[in-house]
Amino acid sequence: MNQLPEKPLGKRGGWVIKTAVFTTTVALTPLIYGLRIEPHNLTVESVIIPIPQLHPALEGFRIVQLSDFHLHPHTQLPLIERAVDQANALRPDLIVLTGDFVLDFIESIFDLAPVLGRLNARYGVFCVMGNHDVKMNDIIIPRGLHDERLHVLRNDGVVLKVGAGKLYLAGVDDGIYGRPSLFHAMTNWQPDTTTILLAHEPDFADAYARDPRIALQLSGHTHGGQVNLPGYGPLILPRYGKKYHTGLYRVQQMWLYTNRGIGVGGIPVRFNCPPEITELTLVCE
Repeated sequence: MNQLPEKPLGKRGGWVIKTAVFTTTVALTPLIYGLRIEPHNLTVESVIIPIPQLHPALEGFRIVQLSDFHLHPHTQLPLIERAVDQANALRPDLIVLTGDFVLDFIESIFDLAPVLGRLNARYGVFCVMGNHDVKMNDIIIPRGLHDERLHVLRNDGVVLKVGAGKLYLAGVDDGIYGRPSLFHAMTNWQPDTTTILLAHEPDFADAYARDPRIALQLSGHTHGGQVNLPGYGPLILPRYGKKYHTGLYRVQQMWLYTNRGIGVGGIPVRFNCPPEITELTLVCE
């Protein structure tokens, strides 16, 4: 039996194939970018924080904030090592870490803490616990940080003397799995200090802002949503991170800054939401 000759695809068939290839490429490019490229694109965000009656000795005081490292399984040490090097290169006066050091493995803290122990600032490195930290193990994780001379504030605060001025740095326990107490965090407060609060989840700012002594709250938790769609905004936000999810906000008399974090959780993707190192500079309002 004779076979009929195959018909050439012709112009129409070639157009269909090219269209399919183009469509597939367009569809896959953002996914590949979000998986392989943007999660490694560290971005430094420089933010000016105007504070009323700031002591002249604190004018220009610079704070670097890092958050949400989530070491393993998706976020690896080389990215965090780069973040540490970039943070040190900024030569800040103070470094703060606003929680979520691990994701799924307690043991990750013993890989992470020595890297974070390389952070260097004139007035020290201070941190608070995040929801993943407390949920995994609220004894081993802070111990690992303490071993590297990282100061963990859990409902505690310290006075930092900056020349003739004073800065009060308070930190509360995680608001989801911990037992946060602003009352205890402010126990060591002194008059004539500029007060900064470290609190992992940003949406508790409405409650913390009721204390008129607090000038600035620094938070993380949200990862900025990880996927930020133009015209829509963050795709996925956690509880207690839906209202104040990214960047600078004014909450009553208090400033709030929410950092997008270094690592990822859940889906290992970032799109239009790169990992962040924040440099905050205090100025007199």
